[in-house]
Amino acid sequence: MNEIIGVIFASIISWLNFVVIDTYFGLPEAPGVKGAETVGYSIKKRGGNLSGGFFQGNVLCSPDASAGTLLASMGVMLLGFQGGLIATLIVYIGNRLCADPGYAGTIGALSATIIVILGSYIGLTPLMFVVGMVIAITTIQGLDHIYSSKLLGLIAKKLNKKTKLK
Repeated sequence: MNEIIGVIFASIISWLNFVVIDTYFGLPEAPGVKGAETVGYSIKKRGGNLSGGFFQGNVLCSPDASAGTLLASMGVMLLGFQGGLIATLIVYIGNRLCADPGYAGTIGALSATIIVILGSYIGLTPLMFVVGMVIAITTIQGLDHIYSSKLLGLIAKKLNKKTKLK
């Protein structure tokens, strides 16, 4: 498969994987770890969406599905399926060290391991997923916090995971 097309597909798949899992596990609903509340209210103060801000803050402050997806992609690239499982264990331990009550990162790493392995059957390499995940994280955390928080807030609203905090 052409590398550029593969990276585009891997980016879309990775983005959907981590955004849907993190939203399902309630990242937009409330700050789950220290620091996420500060990020959420800071983004809201600058005109962003509070649910999206909490999502971004939770991603920034704890290994959620974005980190899980990236680490699993790297684990599979280095050691195959076992590398993805090792990455999943590392993310699980990281969640516990951050006193994160959820399992979004662990589920994200596990699902990414399976997705990367299955992707290899259609020509998507683990490296494409590593690059794709970096692009996916950048669209949420690195380009424009205000607009990405609004998009994440819209997704949270559609999935009934919008924050009740003001």
